[in-house]
Amino acid sequence: MTDLTRTDAVRRHDPAVRGFASDNYAGVHPEVLAAIALANGGHQVAYGEDDYTAHLQDVFRRHFGEKAEAYPVFNGTGANVVALQSLLPRWGAVVCAQTAHIHVDEGGAPEKMGGIKLLTVPTPDGKLTPELLDQEAFGFGDEHRAQPLAVSITQSTELGTLYTVDEIRAITEHAHQLGMLVHVDGSRLANAAASLGQPLRAFTTDVGVDVLSFGGTKNGLLFGEVVVVLNPERVRNIKYLRKTSMQLASKMRFASVQFEALLSDDLYLRNAGHANAMARRLEAAVREIDGIELVRPVQANAVFAILPREVSERLQKRYRFYFWNEHTGEVRWMCSFDTTEADIDAFVEAIVEEMGRA
Repeated sequence: MTDLTRTDAVRRHDPAVRGFASDNYAGVHPEVLAAIALANGGHQVAYGEDDYTAHLQDVFRRHFGEKAEAYPVFNGTGANVVALQSLLPRWGAVVCAQTAHIHVDEGGAPEKMGGIKLLTVPTPDGKLTPELLDQEAFGFGDEHRAQPLAVSITQSTELGTLYTVDEIRAITEHAHQLGMLVHVDGSRLANAAASLGQPLRAFTTDVGVDVLSFGGTKNGLLFGEVVVVLNPERVRNIKYLRKTSMQLASKMRFASVQFEALLSDDLYLRNAGHANAMARRLEAAVREIDGIELVRPVQANAVFAILPREVSERLQKRYRFYFWNEHTGEVRWMCSFDTTEADIDAFVEAIVEEMGRA
């Protein structure tokens, strides 16, 4: 008989090593791992017809309203492409911030895989406004112009900033008046909820968002995001788009049970709130170091700073992080659900040491 408990796997990394490059670097929260194990064993119907995915609908409706529909997918890029496709005819375009992840960091997937024209708008803080939206929301009915029929905003933004409830409401009301639909890229939606002190539906469903990409990987999951349809009357055909976009998991129960764990007992808030708190701790410590400029408000789990390039390059040999702007030398430091106070203090000590060598 085969021994199902045997493994020849070898740990090939040092779990004590920490970095500040991305919250994707973190591992899986123990409660999520336990949920995956709970869903293991026996046979369940594939491709989303399992008991866990069925129950997931109730879980998301508790957080986003009785009309919400949840469609698990593999990753954030897939979630965004599927969600945006569901809003548009073939001639449609999406207005987004110039710094939006769908424009900068998805390898052109919306254009290449979704056939979606992106109309980008420069913003000072990563956030759109009705006035900024109007810079590209024109030419309706002009057959020579890709039709701006949707807007995509990110919460929290790529610059670590947050939209308030009223700011999102203003965008959705203005967009709907123009005949446009609204998508939220919520890869860090939990961080926004923790920072705003608002339930998830307060700045999504209740202010008129039509569809969103709900993130899990950056907040303690092994893998997976969810396309959440909030307006089923205007957002259609997700299940077909998910399949044709290669985002339909066969063993979907293992994606669904992770989100059940994340959204139960406020784990999503505990994880995100902790990551946010660690970013604030890092911000406070860095403010005391001469020669470093904090260039953006710390509203979620990201800290943006400018320091001498040679310092950043030496520091990168000790801790992983990325340059955000190669021209200005701006760097981004991300905190995760498993970042500890000791991690922050050790990183700050390293910054002080390298600044002393500048």
